[in-house]
Amino acid sequence: MGFLTPSEQPVEPAVFLTLPLSERVRILATHWVDDGFGTPRVLHVVYVLKMLGLYFGVGLAITSWTTAGVDFTDASTWFDNIVVYQKLAIYLMLLEVLGLGGAFGPLCGHFAPMMGNVRYWLRPGTLRMAPWPTRVPGTGGDERTVFDVLLYLAVLAALVYPLAVQADPVLNLPAGTGPQELVPAYAFIPILVAMPLMGLRDKVIFLAARSEQYLPIMLFSATLGAIALQSDASAGDFLDLVVAFKIIICVVWIGAGTSKLGLHFSNVVPAMVSNQPGQPQFLKRAHYRSFPEDLRPSRLAFFMAHVGGTTIEILIPLTLLLTTNNTIAMLGAIAMLLFHIFITSTFPLAVPLEWNVYFGYIAIVLWGGFGDGFDASVYNIWEFDKPLLLIPVFALLLFGPVLGNLRPDLVSFLPSMRQYAGNWASAIWLMKPGVEARLNELPLVENQIDQLQRMLPTPYEKDDAEMTLQKVTSWRALHSQGRGLFSVARTHLDDIESRTIRDGEFVCNTVLGWNFGDGHLHDERMVAAIQKRLNLAPGDLVVAYCESQRTPWLNPPQEYRVIDAALGVVERGTWNVSDCVAEQPWLPNGPVPLTTTWTAPAYVRQQTLTTGQTT
Repeated sequence: MGFLTPSEQPVEPAVFLTLPLSERVRILATHWVDDGFGTPRVLHVVYVLKMLGLYFGVGLAITSWTTAGVDFTDASTWFDNIVVYQKLAIYLMLLEVLGLGGAFGPLCGHFAPMMGNVRYWLRPGTLRMAPWPTRVPGTGGDERTVFDVLLYLAVLAALVYPLAVQADPVLNLPAGTGPQELVPAYAFIPILVAMPLMGLRDKVIFLAARSEQYLPIMLFSATLGAIALQSDASAGDFLDLVVAFKIIICVVWIGAGTSKLGLHFSNVVPAMVSNQPGQPQFLKRAHYRSFPEDLRPSRLAFFMAHVGGTTIEILIPLTLLLTTNNTIAMLGAIAMLLFHIFITSTFPLAVPLEWNVYFGYIAIVLWGGFGDGFDASVYNIWEFDKPLLLIPVFALLLFGPVLGNLRPDLVSFLPSMRQYAGNWASAIWLMKPGVEARLNELPLVENQIDQLQRMLPTPYEKDDAEMTLQKVTSWRALHSQGRGLFSVARTHLDDIESRTIRDGEFVCNTVLGWNFGDGHLHDERMVAAIQKRLNLAPGDLVVAYCESQRTPWLNPPQEYRVIDAALGVVERGTWNVSDCVAEQPWLPNGPVPLTTTWTAPAYVRQQTLTTGQTT
């Protein structure tokens, strides 16, 4: 790929579009191995500048302006004051909810313009998704109102306030701790009120803010922080707050690591590495069994996933949580910093780059022991001043991950801590000709074919844009759930060769303004909202949808459902994940076996046989 131009397509686009679906998936999945998404290098530069400049640089500058102990021109002060943990969390939450964080740019399906979020959420009439519209009074409907816009503005103001307010000094500290400051506890109250209210009206905004990551920091800052800032507080009160901050980050790491146990994650790592700029071609191909014939994960990929990934993400945070040794704490913090640097370097789709920078950096702040400020022999869970407080702390932080793994249908994969685990609720959308263009009738929506033809610095030709979007569905097929979804689609539709096929996550970004891998945002509820506005005929839009696998380490069947925009859910069933990971992305042996558990009354599907015939 060039600096200003995308990588060259493996087949002439006009020829490519005449090929059968399985051959198209094979070509693009194979091409992904060497080139990833193939975006121009200049876009990677944009992401790096945004990550290091807009987030890290501006965030530290704001911190230095509002605190006495952090000097922007003195790097040593960036690590020895716990206030940076608070300020950078607030700032990152603000960037995320504006659309300048992980949801920004082409790697998240925003081509032209490169932002969603704020553009959608400041406009009445756009779609919104309440979590419990029939159960919580005052949250029904799927259209954004003036009230929703005002509530969103209140969220933005509630984030700016603690970011701008001057930090207060902590008066009583453990022996050996240098001067410390905290954001005043009362400054967090507005966001702790506004964000949950916003979430009841629109769960999209609540999740986009990465509330599962940052609200606990703000909650503990408002409660334990209030105690630590009192004039008669003990040194143990500040220690409790710091340890609570450590517990938050460890629960995120360990929860994410635990979610990667099972059959899914080995398929994630090769696709991530293939999108890494500058990675040697031989190393990319080494993550697959036998390029180009066999694109299942190699032994190297398994090692990288479950030793370099899962094991590190569980054992090192456990060690950091329990250790009282400064050297071990420092080595563990450096290991987690390197772990996040590697993830960042792959530029994964949905690009959670700032989040990785934050977690890697904060590991050094919390465990590095700079300036004798956070001595591991003092600031550890064994020294927690009020041990009974650990019960509600852990209960709050573990609720989402535990329930999300037992009942993934009830909890977003984000509070479930399944970041990049490969075990996601996902979907592919299959549209008859002309349906995709009709999405432009929705408020503020422009389909991605049109966006790509306007994208700077190098607009795409229409056929090339189509091929690029099909590359996203081929990327999905490199994952376990993609093979199951294509199996469902091929089993149900005898006209699949003539349909426009899109990844549900990318469609969601154009319709709702944001997505980060959460299939719950584009399930039958969003399909119904679109149907209400477009009045499509039966069969015009069919969605193959799957729920996250429950308790993946036990490997039960994974549930799917088929959604027809005009008819609703028409079928439910399951597939075995082991069948999916045993197949190639293009399903040369036909669809994986499916077990139907429910069919809508009077619904008869068109069943595609493994021979390609239909009945």
